Amino acid sequence: MPLVSMNEFLPTAKAKKFAVGQFNMNNLEFAQAITEAAEELKSPFIFGVSEGALKYMGIDFTVAIAEAAAKKSGLPIALHLDHGSSFEVAMKCIRAGFSSVMFDGSHYSFEENIRLTKEVVKAARAMGVSVEGELGTIGGVEDDISVDEEDANLAKPEEAIRFYEETGVDCLAIAVGTAHGMYAGEPNIRFDIIEQVSKAIPVPVVLHGGSGVPDEMIRKSIQAGVGKINVNTENQVACTDAIREVLNKDAKVYDPRKYLTPARKAMVEVVKSKILLFGSADQA
Repeated sequence: MPLVSMNEFLPTAKAKKFAVGQFNMNNLEFAQAITEAAEELKSPFIFGVSEGALKYMGIDFTVAIAEAAAKKSGLPIALHLDHGSSFEVAMKCIRAGFSSVMFDGSHYSFEENIRLTKEVVKAARAMGVSVEGELGTIGGVEDDISVDEEDANLAKPEEAIRFYEETGVDCLAIAVGTAHGMYAGEPNIRFDIIEQVSKAIPVPVVLHGGSGVPDEMIRKSIQAGVGKINVNTENQVACTDAIREVLNKDAKVYDPRKYLTPARKAMVEVVKSKILLFGSADQA
C-alpha cells in the first residue's frame, strides 16, 4: 500500500472519537518498532519526521524507509513533516514523497501565520498532500528549539476558529498546556479550549507533547475533540534505557544489533500501549 495523506483516517478518527498516533521516526529501528506495533494492533499511524531527523537520516532514506513500511504492512501510513519551518522545506518534502506536512508558523504574527499557511495548503492540496497548522506556542524542547514555560502561549479559541476558516488546514495543533519532552509534574491541559475549537471546526485538533501525559487526560482530550496525538520522547527514553541496560551489563558489547534489538522491542511496547490508549486499534 502506498503512503497516504492524513485525510485517509483523521476524519474517521474525529467522527468515532479515537486518535491516530504520530510516532516520530528517528532511525530505522524507530520505524520498524512503530510499524510492528501497528501491524499487531491493525492501526493506522503517522510517521512524524522533524527537520532535525531529516538532517540526520537524509530525505531519500527517510522516504524509502516509510514506503517500505507501508508496502510491507499494508496499513494506511502517512509520512508527515513535523514542525516544518518554511514553505521551501514543506515543498522539498512533498517533492521527495511525503504524504503530509506541517507548517509551523506559530512564531509569526497571527496574520502572517495565516498567510504563510494558506500558501502551503494551496500547494499541498494540488498534490493530494494533507497539511497541519499550528496556533499558539507549545513549550518544551523540539530538536534544538527550546520554549520556556513562561513563553508558551495558549491558543485563543476565536483565533483558532478563524485560522481554520481562512487556511483550510486538515488538522490544527493548538497550544492547550502540553509541552514537548517529559513533564516534571502533571500538565495543565485546557480541555475547554479543545472542546470549543473542535465543536466549531470539522477537522481534528492535534495534541503535541503527548509523551508523559496521564492516560485519563489523554482520554479526556480525545473526547473533547483531539484526533491526532504526537509521541516521540517516550520512545526515545525507552530506546535509550534499553541500550544503557545492555551496555551496563556488559561493557564488551560492540555489535549494535545486540543493543538495538532490545531497544526496538522496548519501543514496540510503548507504541502498542499508546495505540490502545488512543483507541485506534482495529481502525486500519
